Amino acid sequence: RPGSMSRLVRTIRGGVATLRFNEPKKLNAWSSKMMSDFKQEMEATASDPDVQATILTGTGNYYSAGVDLASMIRVAPPRKLLNELAVKNQALFDLFLDYPKPIFAAVNGPAVGAPVTSATLCDGIFASPGATFHTPFAKLGLVPEGCSSVWFERKMGAEMADEMLNKGRKLSADEAFKAGMIDGVVAEEELLERTQAHAEKWVSEGRPRQIDTLEARQMLKEVNERESRELAEAFLSESFFQAMQDFTRDKKPQAS
Repeated sequence: RPGSMSRLVRTIRGGVATLRFNEPKKLNAWSSKMMSDFKQEMEATASDPDVQATILTGTGNYYSAGVDLASMIRVAPPRKLLNELAVKNQALFDLFLDYPKPIFAAVNGPAVGAPVTSATLCDGIFASPGATFHTPFAKLGLVPEGCSSVWFERKMGAEMADEMLNKGRKLSADEAFKAGMIDGVVAEEELLERTQAHAEKWVSEGRPRQIDTLEARQMLKEVNERESRELAEAFLSESFFQAMQDFTRDKKPQAS
């Protein structure tokens, strides 16, 4: 689809689709337009009989710098805005939870926020040595999303979940591997090939989605619904607006 190819690129090889976030100048941030394209591509690959698994990755130095909040929040009555934000957030992560085929993340660089939490809902994550994983929700006056309030602890234990979600700890690729968040650290030039081989092997073995093997899909759907409502309320909170003001002030150049 020519109109959106610049934002998201799809290729298919060996029964595996690769969806590549392709706005490197914007650090592959998840804008509303990017997410619209992503939804279409996830639905297309889900129903395509030639696709048996999917890989997500990014162009350039970043996997994704996170959700572009400016593109998501508009001026509207608070209650209407709250409902819109809750629905959008729930729908984003339901794309991962409802996806019927194995899905993997090839994290080629830093990932922030939703791109981190959504990757943990995939069936495997491989990362380049320069990748980092950061969920600075507390610093932004926000609450965990992407099922991370439950799923991080299940994958990495309570201590690491607390470090990442409440204390803003950023993990290097090696730290994420040791913590159990990701499945391997792979040289950048080999990252996609390694993830492709893993996806093809998963399909050849007839393995189902990991969330189904763990009988976690329905539980995670319910967590996503709850978190999405809590997140929408946090977006309209005083603490979030204060965090945004602090962030904007910190970004301004300082006089030398």
